Amino acid sequence: MDIPVFILAGLLVHCVFLVSIFDIYFSSPLVHGMTPQQTPLPPPAKRLVLFVADGLRADSLYELDSNGTARAPYLRSILENNGSWGISHTRVPTESRPGHVALIAGFYEDVSAVAKGWKENPVEFDSVFNESKYTWSWGSPDILPMFAKGATGDHVYTFCYAAESEDFGAEDAAKLDMWVFDHVKSFFKSSRSNQTLFSALNEEKVVLFLHLLGIDTNGHAHRPNSREYQENIKQVDEGVKEIASLIDNFYGNDGKTAFILTSDHGMTDWGSHGAGHPSETLTPLIVWGAGVNYPQKVTTQFFEDNFLEEWKLENLKRLDVNQADIAPLMASLIGVPFPLNSVHIFWNVSSGDSAQGIVPLSCSHCWLCEESCPTQGGMGAAPFPTPSTGLSQAQGTLPLEYLNTSALFKTESMFTNAVQILEQFKVKMSQKKETTLSILFTPFKPLSASEQINYLKKIRLYIEQQKYDEAISLCKTLINLALEGLSYYHTYDRLFLGLSIAVSFVGWTTYVILVIIKAHTNLTKTVPANKKKSTVLFYGFASAGMIITFFLLIQTCPWTYYIYCLLPVPVWYAVVKEIPVIQDLATNVLSLHLGQSAGFLLVCILGIEILVFSFFYRSALTVGLLVFAGWPVITQLWIQAKTKALIWTLLCVLLAIFPLMPVVGREPNIPLVTAAGLLTILISLFLLTSLCKSENKYRDNEDLKVYFYQMFSVALSTYVVGSTHNSLKIKQGLPVMNQIISWMTLVFSPVLLLLSPTFLFERLFSILLSLMSTYLLLSTGYEALFPLALFGLMFVWINMEQEALQHYGLSLKPKLAVFNFTCTMDITQFRQLHLDDVRRSFFFVFFIVTAFFGTGNIASINSFDPASVYCFLTVFSPFMMGGLLLLKVAIPFVLVSCAFEAVQVTTQLSSKSLFLIVLVISDIMALHFFFLVKDYGSWLDIGTSISHYVLVMSLTIFMMVMNGLAQLLTTRRLELPRRNKHHSM
Repeated sequence: MDIPVFILAGLLVHCVFLVSIFDIYFSSPLVHGMTPQQTPLPPPAKRLVLFVADGLRADSLYELDSNGTARAPYLRSILENNGSWGISHTRVPTESRPGHVALIAGFYEDVSAVAKGWKENPVEFDSVFNESKYTWSWGSPDILPMFAKGATGDHVYTFCYAAESEDFGAEDAAKLDMWVFDHVKSFFKSSRSNQTLFSALNEEKVVLFLHLLGIDTNGHAHRPNSREYQENIKQVDEGVKEIASLIDNFYGNDGKTAFILTSDHGMTDWGSHGAGHPSETLTPLIVWGAGVNYPQKVTTQFFEDNFLEEWKLENLKRLDVNQADIAPLMASLIGVPFPLNSVHIFWNVSSGDSAQGIVPLSCSHCWLCEESCPTQGGMGAAPFPTPSTGLSQAQGTLPLEYLNTSALFKTESMFTNAVQILEQFKVKMSQKKETTLSILFTPFKPLSASEQINYLKKIRLYIEQQKYDEAISLCKTLINLALEGLSYYHTYDRLFLGLSIAVSFVGWTTYVILVIIKAHTNLTKTVPANKKKSTVLFYGFASAGMIITFFLLIQTCPWTYYIYCLLPVPVWYAVVKEIPVIQDLATNVLSLHLGQSAGFLLVCILGIEILVFSFFYRSALTVGLLVFAGWPVITQLWIQAKTKALIWTLLCVLLAIFPLMPVVGREPNIPLVTAAGLLTILISLFLLTSLCKSENKYRDNEDLKVYFYQMFSVALSTYVVGSTHNSLKIKQGLPVMNQIISWMTLVFSPVLLLLSPTFLFERLFSILLSLMSTYLLLSTGYEALFPLALFGLMFVWINMEQEALQHYGLSLKPKLAVFNFTCTMDITQFRQLHLDDVRRSFFFVFFIVTAFFGTGNIASINSFDPASVYCFLTVFSPFMMGGLLLLKVAIPFVLVSCAFEAVQVTTQLSSKSLFLIVLVISDIMALHFFFLVKDYGSWLDIGTSISHYVLVMSLTIFMMVMNGLAQLLTTRRLELPRRNKHHSM
């Protein structure tokens, strides 16, 4: 197979592997075509006011200040005297879009939805807003439009401020919340003179939604423990008080308004969110007004955490809910149909039930969550049911005691809820039945058609006989069965699809190994192809493909099923074609020393397992680097290169420190960034001095100017970082000149890099300077020093590989000082692979993982610190910020890739041969994580399993792309026209 074809095939195969888990494990559970279900009794409220304080943590609202006073006096008085309160438990990913969908639509989007856009609906869904008579909303342009666009008819109205207002560098982000409160006041004032609006406001089933983004913005910019964040909470409390009073007065205190205040997600102590740390998943919930229970006094209540004592609320009953439970609560209060896709369950929790059958939010104790775990005194474990499947279920804790209504109303609400979930089950079953052959279809027996009718009749009979407790109990049973059935049909094809992908995975890895052995080693001999056998083989696999296609076609399966099920056919066809190679290889392997072969295999397995282990514990990288430090001693290389071996050992130990440091972004330290910039300039001066003193007849001294320009760029970046953060600290925003310099540096740094000479030392030095100028602008602390340590180790690695090459007698030692990347394309100089080349490839993969995780840049979603991009922009732009943060992560990766390219060409190996070994190692790792992906357990475990697989697959795909990029950065040079010197006679 030609190299371009092989690379293209590899990219396509790995893209399928990457996307497959979202189809197999996390496809959208939504179904359409259900009949809306509505409680047939008059609702307690005519209207609902929903306050969502974006980014508000539960502890930040409920805990008292150091002097014992409430941080939010009005809301504190509400939960003590007028309403019910608890904690709303969010789920991964703790981002604004999934959080608001759960709150307002009553279901949890699959994890991939966070990448599909903040403002658009990746799938159609119903919501409380859609079911309302009218909804008016005020707030962020990133949140409001997605619910208005998804609504049927023209009854959801949005009022948004400009996107530019969401500025992390603004003097006071609380102005966003003040904008909302002011516009709500103006809205009600204008309605007095607008009869149409006044009449609409006085209709039933009205929703008023106030999205308050200031707290989230201040949390990102200043951290949740800052004065700005806590002052913003007080301002929101005052604003809520004013709006509640305004609305009550507007409606003449008719007692028909229900109020809910909650949050879409919390925030870590370092000002980020997205993962499953309790500080991100625990949000406040306060409900008061029409139809809501008053505070319930209790003497004892049991929760796994210690919050009640900390918040001085141990005598007021705490009613915890799942976030998706809030949507049906809102629907029940104002009497609109439950959102069609809601999977909430109403539970009637009595006084002693809160301790029963509830488990704490578990933590996998992996390095993704390095802060205090719930069981270790951090933001404690909450009573949160562990989900049993990936289907969006709320196996909930929402008590009917939130409702201050009759037993009949509560029972009817429960029955409506049960029928609504049963409708989803019936539609899901119908869909699966239509796409499965009748002889192969296995129904969910516990909920057959007759059983459904029996349950509904019995519940209705209990209601008529006023046996409400029995009716509620039976509703619970029906709901649980319906949810189990939904899960059953949602995962109906999972085993089949998973096996198809696993078979493809094994086949692809086997094929790559055969390509390596056949084309790059001496273990096999060339065997002439048997055309007759090849033809039979081709038609055999083609027939298998046609049978699979026909089988899928008659079942009207989705088009993705064709890809997953047909992929093993060409992959295994390529493998089976190489049967002569396999036979020849088996003969040669049997002739090898059994002990040596087993030992080598054991070392390979151990090395890959350490790499897998490092995804869970960053300290594994430290252990690996310390083992690497002893490599020259183990292999006796130190005897022939004592100085290089000593430097190698010292740099390995130095780099081993970084994985032990906390995840970046938690404690910004700009002086360290400045120190890294100055150290880069000092090292550059030293290297340039050495370069000038060296004698290289191929070098043009004009080229030295490029390095001085790059050094100036590094100095400028160092200044911009300090200047920008100082300006933001005194709340003067991002200086325009600094922003211009940052973007110009980002654009022109690669250009300067391509102007430098292509000699090995000079080009690698230029790559470092070019990347450092950008990396400094994206740094906030100690991670700015990481590329320097990594580059030092990479350069010594190149030299040590030369010593290893000479040590094993594989090649003469080339002179690296005059080695030119552009003069290494002679194919006749390439040698065959040696056993030591497997070790080289493993070193590369290990350094890649270290480059990615060495500073914890992508330890988890919540380790992305927006402060890293403040030199480029401070106005909220998720994809632009995400792109810059990914660039920051990729820069150390580029350094390692370029060093590996140098290792390949200086050890006289084709770039394809070593890269194929790397591909095998990374694919074996990916197969590990494919089997570790799960959609059960705690949501932290689920999110971790997804991120691990996505990361390792992204690494594999990224390395294929980076292989070409490294060649471009090391071999290409831009030639600028130069002035000729004229000498006078």
